[in-house]
Amino acid sequence: MSTTALIVGAGSGLSASLARLFAKEGMTVGLVARQIEKLTQLSSEIGAVNFAADVSKPDEVKQLFIDVDNKLGSLNVVVYNPSFRVRGPLIDLDPSEVAKTLDITAYGGFLVAQAAAKRMLHQGSGAILFTGASAGVKGYPQSAPFAMGKFALRGLAQSIARELAPKNIHVAHFVIDGAIRSAERQDSVDNPDSTLDPDAIAQTYLSILRQPRSAWTWEIELRPWVEKF
Repeated sequence: MSTTALIVGAGSGLSASLARLFAKEGMTVGLVARQIEKLTQLSSEIGAVNFAADVSKPDEVKQLFIDVDNKLGSLNVVVYNPSFRVRGPLIDLDPSEVAKTLDITAYGGFLVAQAAAKRMLHQGSGAILFTGASAGVKGYPQSAPFAMGKFALRGLAQSIARELAPKNIHVAHFVIDGAIRSAERQDSVDNPDSTLDPDAIAQTYLSILRQPRSAWTWEIELRPWVEKF
């Protein structure tokens, strides 16, 4: 039986690396974004199915999973990758932007995990993977909203991992401690390996998915070897 994976918050970075790797491994892939036009090239390349949704809105998440049920069938893997951040001194932060950060980074994670878990509990198996950040472990100056969102996401992952693991659903949280390499963010000549290769991160997600359930992990940290921690 083939494996079906849904990547929420798809774009050109880590999620694209995950999509390509999952497709290469023979999985059927669904991609979710608010604007699916940006996914056209990637979905054509790997044969993925695109879904448009703002996953911070309960009604859209409900409809998203109905559409996924109809087009992809049973889900084996769900990856939650969206995040949003606003920076600045505490006293200057716009409350509406802070609320948006929490909605996208954490509340959407709850909505997606809840919808996925309902289906996975019914089928008796599955995996829910969350993309976190070092901001979910330590809060940085002038980055309170992002820390709030990522701390909340980590708490969600830890709680439901303990709840769902005994029911054969693997929940894992990935702490990405460092900048992810991209076309716009390349390593400097004098500082190689200063960013995380998204393809290398994707390999770790796959490794976690393949863990025997007698030795599951709920959290793993990833950082370049030159990163201080």
